[in-house]
Amino acid sequence: MHDEQPSERGAWVVLGGVHLLNRTAPRRPDEPIVLVRVPPQEVCRPATTVIVRWNALGPCPAEALHLGGTRLGAVRIDGGELFPDAIAGPALRGLVGTEAAPGLVPLCYLAEHPGGGYHAYAQIRFHPEDACFVRTTREPVGHGPVEELRWLGPVLAAHAESSTALNNHLRYFRKHFSGTELEFKYTLDPAPDIWSASMELLKALRDGKLEDCRPEYREEFQIHHTENYLFDVTGPEPEIGYASFIPTVTAGHVLKRKWFTEDAFARREELTLGLDITPDCFETFLREDLSLQVRAMPPFQRVRYDIQCESMRTGHVYGIFLDRCALLAAPEVVLSQCELEYLRSRSILDHDQDEVLLEMKRIDHWLCEYLASHGWATEHTFYSKRSFLRDAIALRPDLATP
Repeated sequence: MHDEQPSERGAWVVLGGVHLLNRTAPRRPDEPIVLVRVPPQEVCRPATTVIVRWNALGPCPAEALHLGGTRLGAVRIDGGELFPDAIAGPALRGLVGTEAAPGLVPLCYLAEHPGGGYHAYAQIRFHPEDACFVRTTREPVGHGPVEELRWLGPVLAAHAESSTALNNHLRYFRKHFSGTELEFKYTLDPAPDIWSASMELLKALRDGKLEDCRPEYREEFQIHHTENYLFDVTGPEPEIGYASFIPTVTAGHVLKRKWFTEDAFARREELTLGLDITPDCFETFLREDLSLQVRAMPPFQRVRYDIQCESMRTGHVYGIFLDRCALLAAPEVVLSQCELEYLRSRSILDHDQDEVLLEMKRIDHWLCEYLASHGWATEHTFYSKRSFLRDAIALRPDLATP
């Protein structure tokens, strides 16, 4: 349930020296903090992730204060002029001075809480066009007027406590269900052109058609075009599933292993990277090095478009994949699918794993209605590539790989 809807209560983008985030220098009482009053930017409340797009802010009141509380001045700045080229623009330079301006960055997004105090969202990505913030406060901090900066100490302390996660180059903080793939599958029949279908679905997410969710910040879309060499693992009993070799762009192959006796929502999964072996050695490697009983399946070409969907409420990121597999030896034999898969979680705050499952069900319900409305699919089908290839061979024994 939603606690509340966005309203016109106070929200600010707080600017300060980058050393306050990376802790390369101590705080000084004479350095400036800039409070830029902005329209509330949360997609939902409570929120975990907030995206601020500078050009969308319009004219914003900005006030500069020393850390000690002395007021330096105030000015009105259009959001698009705050950080051209990710460097403080002329109005900000005039406000804080030429010495402080070069190191000025967004520190956090600050949202006023109805009961008093503020929630803070730490800046993790910053570009000339926008910035991404994630919530670091479990409870409101710093009761009192925002200009008194009572919230600043707790906010910087919370950032320091999680600095390894907040300052690393990926900003993906955790992955629940490690070693397990969670996914819903739909067989698309009749199969659409997956490129145009992907673009239409991506636009629906951008437009907010899926409540509380948006495309993942600056990672919204990926293209995969690979060949796959899949082996049905028939034994020993604990190893039943499949092994698939996927060539990489540079050299070598990735080995993907999945374990299961039946196609299902949750399956054990493992990747082995950088295998320097050629296709003629795949079966030997599986039999002799891994001691598996295997049967080669027909190689296939896989074209997949990945839409990365992030929950602004929880920070969990899900992939919605549109996937087309065609046999290399028989291109007319095709499997087209849509998959919903849990990928990772951006939040640094603890979340119950069950929350992922509940949210996946909600997104899956929306996706099911979306696919049905386009006439592509009306129900789940946990139909794996392994099952597809087995069925293809049953219908066309000539496709069986010697």
